[in-house]
Amino acid sequence: MKGARRRLQGVRLCFVLAVYFLIFNLIGCDAFVRKFTRKPKKSDEPMELVLYPEEYKGPGLSKEALYRQSFLFWKSWMDELIECLNPRGNYKRQVKSAEEAIKNVLDMRKMLNDEGKKKIDVYLKKLAELKESIAGDMYNSRTSFNRNDTERLRRDMLRDLGYPKVKAMLL
Repeated sequence: MKGARRRLQGVRLCFVLAVYFLIFNLIGCDAFVRKFTRKPKKSDEPMELVLYPEEYKGPGLSKEALYRQSFLFWKSWMDELIECLNPRGNYKRQVKSAEEAIKNVLDMRKMLNDEGKKKIDVYLKKLAELKESIAGDMYNSRTSFNRNDTERLRRDMLRDLGYPKVKAMLL
């Protein structure tokens, strides 16, 4: 009889503790009323429309500064391409670097006269062929050849398309 009474008291004690635990969890840090009331929806204020967007042109740079900037960007993308052309290199990074290098060469081309455009078109064609070779090499089986071609092309372009060599050909 005493054992049954003790078990009953133990069950009551567990039940009371569970109820207290549940109440304290429900109350929590916030007040009980705030915890279970709906939050008001955000107001539906109309957004202000921009009727005449203005395009930011940036500071007016000279042709010389723009050419040098495009040349610097091209050089950094070629360095990036050479760095990632290894057997464990990232394919997407290689293709993206080649595309960005081509984009910067096209930007440089826009600032040159006809003689300069002919000179840069030769390198642009080689760069496009290099990009196609890299894009066609998904499994990095030709990375050493592509790396050698890239280094040679970078060296030739640095020699022939540096600002002192094309200063007279700028528009």
